[in-house]
Amino acid sequence: MTNDIYFAGGCFWGTEHFFKQIKGVLSTETGFANGTTTNPTYEQVYTDTTGYAETVRVTYDDTQVSLTFLVKMFFTAIDPLSLNKQGHDQGTRYRTGVYYTQPEQLEEIKAVFDEEQKKYAQPIVVELEPLRNYYPADEYHQDYLDKHPDGYCHLPLQLFQWARKQYDNNE
Repeated sequence: MTNDIYFAGGCFWGTEHFFKQIKGVLSTETGFANGTTTNPTYEQVYTDTTGYAETVRVTYDDTQVSLTFLVKMFFTAIDPLSLNKQGHDQGTRYRTGVYYTQPEQLEEIKAVFDEEQKKYAQPIVVELEPLRNYYPADEYHQDYLDKHPDGYCHLPLQLFQWARKQYDNNE
């Protein structure tokens, strides 16, 4: 069955490319989630006045990959203790979060959050909220690292290779 989950992991170029490596992920799309305006532009979101987070919609086949696995993978690609900052990118638009679309997803996601929190003395600062709204980014931002392989990315290139290999460890 096909499902969607939304991940905010800092700059959406790297987050999108990361999830594209995972078997069972059918498609990805960069966009903006959980803000206060209608149909924001990148330039508006960049001001940090709209409340949006750069977010990636991940469409996956849950017969091939579990939501639990995807959320665990997300935590390997972020610093869960960094508020409004991932890599060199700073601002509320770069906050981390998992935004779900179905209430039944919450328990499964929460279990991963609880497991992740046990690794740290400080509280993790990753949002866990229902998706309130989402708008796709313009075409320039879609599949950015495929179109610009030497483009900016806050994630190390080795992480993409590692993600491709993790399917065999998928629970």
